Amino acid sequence: MSKSRIRPIRRRGISRIDQPSTRTHGWFVRAGFSKRPDGSYAPRHRKFFGDAGHGGKRRALRAAQEYLAIVQGGRRKARARKVRRAA
Repeated sequence: MSKSRIRPIRRRGISRIDQPSTRTHGWFVRAGFSKRPDGSYAPRHRKFFGDAGHGGKRRALRAAQEYLAIVQGGRRKARARKVRRAA
């Protein structure tokens, strides 16, 4: 019997942070990147969802996904274009 390798799920904009030395465990959300004057990019929205504060790893992930959906919701709306015609 061969072991099948489990491929990690790709969560765009959500990263897992597990740092035992500082007792930091949770999910970090970054969204809406904008260009800085020096040419680098920085996220407009960033927020940390800790496991302890949300009641566990899965609940923290669910909260992070809901926040990301809210933040990205306004960006995904299509704008209606006005057509101007010459008289």
